Amino acid sequence: MPETLSVKLDATLKKRLEVIASRSKRSESALAAEAIASYIESEEWQLTEIHKGIQDGDRGRVVSHDRVSKWLKTWGKADPR
Repeated sequence: MPETLSVKLDATLKKRLEVIASRSKRSESALAAEAIASYIESEEWQLTEIHKGIQDGDRGRVVSHDRVSKWLKTWGKADPR
């Protein structure tokens, strides 16, 4: 069952939301819920990947900056390494 969340928006952002709602013939509430869901999905993914990277670093599973730089310089060449 959906729950209610109150959000304060500045006047400019509110007006932009109203315009999009009107143009898309959707409610402001539906657009806000969709935007929040999209943001949460993106943040969850990003934070999970950052956490994995930190764990790799803590375990010593890293590649040096020099090695990555050398590898990137081979991109687009016949034999990228």
